[in-house]
Amino acid sequence: MIEPQISVGIMSAPKIEFSLLNSYLFDENTLTKGDYSAHISNGKISFRGELYDEIILLANAIHSSSFELKNVIIGVNFHWERKKNQQFQGHLKLIVENNLITAVNVISLEDYLTSVISSEMSATSSEELLKAHAVISRSWLLSQINKNKSLDKSKDSYKTSFTDRNEITRWWDREDHDNFDVCADDHCQRYQGITKQSTSLVSEVTKKTHGQVMMYNDSICDTRFSKCCGGFMEAFENVWETTPHPYLIAKADSKTITLKTPNLTNEHEAVDWIKSRPIAFCNTNDERVLKQVLNDYDQETTDFYRWKVTYTQAELSSLIHKRSGIDYGDILALSPIERGASGRVTRLKIVGTERVMIIGKELEIRRTLSESHLYSSAFVVETGEDNDEGIPSYFTLHGAGWGHGVGLCQIGAAVMADKGYKYNAILEHYYPGAVIERKY
Repeated sequence: MIEPQISVGIMSAPKIEFSLLNSYLFDENTLTKGDYSAHISNGKISFRGELYDEIILLANAIHSSSFELKNVIIGVNFHWERKKNQQFQGHLKLIVENNLITAVNVISLEDYLTSVISSEMSATSSEELLKAHAVISRSWLLSQINKNKSLDKSKDSYKTSFTDRNEITRWWDREDHDNFDVCADDHCQRYQGITKQSTSLVSEVTKKTHGQVMMYNDSICDTRFSKCCGGFMEAFENVWETTPHPYLIAKADSKTITLKTPNLTNEHEAVDWIKSRPIAFCNTNDERVLKQVLNDYDQETTDFYRWKVTYTQAELSSLIHKRSGIDYGDILALSPIERGASGRVTRLKIVGTERVMIIGKELEIRRTLSESHLYSSAFVVETGEDNDEGIPSYFTLHGAGWGHGVGLCQIGAAVMADKGYKYNAILEHYYPGAVIERKY
């Protein structure tokens, strides 16, 4: 296997403004350094007075030629969403999607990783943490490309949602992208181009782990990761399709919880767990360690191991209506029907005066109960005093963790590295049974 080139969807807009920081080739002509723009016109790309179905600007040197995209949205639909100008190396491709122009960066896989491990965390993270993330980011990407090829060949239709009049089950995954390998945001992996390649250590780590991936039974592992598992890792099948992955299992983010592992699918045990602060690698307030994992905008979140959010009746009923498009009336109850192995709610019954519906999986729940994304679906619900009609005055969600909780816990891994664990030991903890192999 040779190192592949990959395509990364960066942004979509009616108009794309960009600057070439080196000369590029377009239609066998050379475009000099400078500012350019393209806009949508009658379903085509208008560029320099001509209309095109797609545009490819070829870098003269894929590892060093670069361009800058203006007003890239990062943190799409998250609480810290914002726009930034970002620089990328490699080729630039413009395509039409949904009557918008999508900017796609075509780049070598290892160059991509040098940015990802800085974008997902801080470029000043410890070497062992960066090594671990380089391996899993590489593995996840290659596994998703393989999965996409498999889905393309399959005669069976692949579904990510199942809906009837009483229940909505929906999840989101990489196959949402048809025209490129991955996107540049948290939906896939954060990728902010050479804007984030800020230390020599990041480049060294990518070279030291060059071509290394996690393997299980001769297949590249689907190495999922999240910001903070909340003390217990979730099983893959409780978040995405019901296909168990033996290396993405439920287990404590700890070396000490061995005598009595809690059964967090049980409502009473889940409540006790979430309302306490059990020992775990990711249970830390050490700012020195957290700065290795959290970028500046991530640090706007201060409570993630355990958190709390309160909605008034008016706020919650309006929010759910806005986010789901379903008018439940006044909300009477948010009732967990099923929990995953980490205590995350996978099926939630919303009881309203006008409608009752069960929703899942975890991201559908998080999207429905927040203007952006609820930190996680590992929560317990406390209701305020009812009025004369039996309608609660408020709802407080007491929660645990940040993200889906499957696979590597970034904050837990940072703590492990700080305690002296090597990257292979960190990966063994989060992906039990998987092994590191060099594929190219």
